[in-house]
Amino acid sequence: MYKIIQKRKIWLTISSVLVGLSIVFLALWGLNLGIDFTGGSLLEIKFLNERPAAEEVRAAVSELNLEGDIVVQLTSDQNMILRFQQIEEDTHQQIYSMLEEKYPDNAQEERFEAIGPSIGKELRSKAIYSILVVILAIVLYIGWAFRKVSWPVKSWKYGIIAIIALSHDVMITLGVFAILGRFGGIEVGLPFVAALLTILGYSVNDSIVVFDRIRENLGRLVKTDFENIVNRSVNETVTRSINTSFTTLIVLLMVAIFGGASIQFFVLALMIGILSGTYSSIFLASPLLVVFERWGKEKVKR
Repeated sequence: MYKIIQKRKIWLTISSVLVGLSIVFLALWGLNLGIDFTGGSLLEIKFLNERPAAEEVRAAVSELNLEGDIVVQLTSDQNMILRFQQIEEDTHQQIYSMLEEKYPDNAQEERFEAIGPSIGKELRSKAIYSILVVILAIVLYIGWAFRKVSWPVKSWKYGIIAIIALSHDVMITLGVFAILGRFGGIEVGLPFVAALLTILGYSVNDSIVVFDRIRENLGRLVKTDFENIVNRSVNETVTRSINTSFTTLIVLLMVAIFGGASIQFFVLALMIGILSGTYSSIFLASPLLVVFERWGKEKVKR
């Protein structure tokens, strides 16, 4: 049996460093918000033959004297995404006609999206509220599900620990995308929020499996030290957690390879969240139970 809980200082230190770095990256660079949250227009063009350089297309569109910056992003295959401040339909048609004229029988419009700044602000607020509501619901559910577990750690503390683990997973995902946004120009939009919500659900499921085994063992191993009960429970579920995550990652990898550029970063966020969620359910949530139990003993002694 592996002494996972006994080495909790190592795992807690690793988690603290990763979360700390993520906070630093977010403070320095923040997230590169897409038009879903900032408002603006997006035009995706597919080049049927040779795709021109991004700078060439940017220079061509700049001749139309549009307001604001023009961002040109190359995607997989032959596609190119152009982002502007919000433009009217007439301007959209003017841009596309110019590209058709400059690249005859080559440029083909794939999609056009326009979102006003007020709508973008509303979507950003709703995204934050949805995450907070999910977190609150998880705390209440875990507190209710473990309501009969009162020794040696109160049931509501299971919910708090689960939220700490979830925050760990979300912060690491946000930190990675802060780096990608700063150095790769990767933007986050509503699909990224959907990925975060999925991560919350997946991660809490992993933690609950471990917590449930701890609850079972508390009833069977009444004469065993709590630290050893938790360590035994983690060892009994670690193979299941790793196998489940591994098979899920294989599926996500296939989706990333064959699913196209539009969902690649959504899938990447899920993969990062699942990896960190598997780690946190084994090496963070369970050790924190023992830490909380030790703190409770120290308070009683005082």
